[in-house]
Amino acid sequence: MTPPTILVADDDRSIRTVLGQALGRAGYQVLSTPYASTLWQWVEEGEGDLVITDVVMPDGSGLDLIPRIHQMRPELRIIVMSAQSTLTTAVKATQRGAFEYLAKPFDLKELQAVVARALSATRQDTDRPGAAPPAQMEERLPLIGQSMVMQGIYRSIARLTTSELTVMITGESGTGKELVARALHEYGRRRSGPFVAVNMAAIPREQIESELFGYERGGTQGRMPGRFEQASGGTLFLDEIGDMPQEAQTRLLRVLQEGEFTTVGGAQPLRADVRIIAATHRDLRQSIQQGTFREDLYYRLNVVPLRLPPLRERREDIPLLARHFLNQCRDEGGSQRQFDDEAMARLQAWRWPGNVRELENLIRRIVALHSQDTITPELIDAELAEPWAVEPRVETAESGEPLADALSRHIARYLAAGREGMPMVDLHARIVAEVERPLIQMTLMETKGNQIKAAAMLGLNRNTLRKKIRELEIPVVRGAV
Repeated sequence: MTPPTILVADDDRSIRTVLGQALGRAGYQVLSTPYASTLWQWVEEGEGDLVITDVVMPDGSGLDLIPRIHQMRPELRIIVMSAQSTLTTAVKATQRGAFEYLAKPFDLKELQAVVARALSATRQDTDRPGAAPPAQMEERLPLIGQSMVMQGIYRSIARLTTSELTVMITGESGTGKELVARALHEYGRRRSGPFVAVNMAAIPREQIESELFGYERGGTQGRMPGRFEQASGGTLFLDEIGDMPQEAQTRLLRVLQEGEFTTVGGAQPLRADVRIIAATHRDLRQSIQQGTFREDLYYRLNVVPLRLPPLRERREDIPLLARHFLNQCRDEGGSQRQFDDEAMARLQAWRWPGNVRELENLIRRIVALHSQDTITPELIDAELAEPWAVEPRVETAESGEPLADALSRHIARYLAAGREGMPMVDLHARIVAEVERPLIQMTLMETKGNQIKAAAMLGLNRNTLRKKIRELEIPVVRGAV
């Protein structure tokens, strides 16, 4: 039986070599070229069972070839790879009909798995190209990052723009949940319709039903449309869905089940022509166990779960984000600024309990309050206000106050939250970790990242210190000040 032939187009010789060797060892025949024109010639001649193409080549774009290939050979699946690891590239590749999009550098095992899936997929399994986004659409939304975890987010968003499935976005505050919701709308099929965002936590409980579904008082003269009507033909983003009262949950469930709703005080059913995207920073499964969130509504909303990582899980994206916010400040009338290396290392070592929003606020605050052209670690330390924040952070002791008293007040807040319904689990481990983390972090700062000296100062065995660094996810920056 003749092995499948894979057509590889990439202007980087090293990429072609690596792919040729890896795919050859996996039992495939490989034809490779640096040119888009050669790839197209092979496709015209009926060569190949699968295409792997770069985006930018000397004589053309791999993205532009996708619809042409689909038109001539609709059964031929296409994998796009690109060093332009942005959301727009992922969306364009997916919506033009690519089977998969991979950002460079990629894992060879992942590529081989994608190749196997593409070759085993039936013709019916292959996604039809969707409506391409407008040509002028660029990276208007600041979803920035080239980390592996963000590439996974980009691929998920790209796939979801070709459908109208309900999406549940989860993540800590400040991770960019509304930005993702807007990207799903602006790159999706309903982009010509309105995008309406509603924050459940910001609306009084007794007004939520009227806010969502509208109300009628004394006939049509007193009729007020709700957010479902305002979002008709577009997307309704329900932020902080975990804060929705149960009465409204029941009505929302009925809308999702039946596709229609009535206004408060009204009798005529109205069609709910919206795509629902929900978001929360809460653990809704825990809320279900506590009886504050309906399990049936959860499964209606959680059709496609999308988790956004906290900033501490993608530290390699911090330089990109920090420079993006610095350039924004410049474009808004500020002067040209730059970070020195130690300042950037400090940013990457910070734990960022407020995530991307905290980073943006820090950059804007530094630009507004300081005139230096170069941002130094001293400026960052001054604006962060307390060294090496943790989540939830231990309050800095007041002048002359014993540390034990500050800890007592912190623990008292935990216990008070427990009386209000917050689960008290592993309290001892959590408090100990909150004390250990800043102690070890600041000691490493003092020793400029030297773990032998830090272990000696702490009175710990070096292996014990290394274990705690791993367990507490403490970044070690050599040469820190």
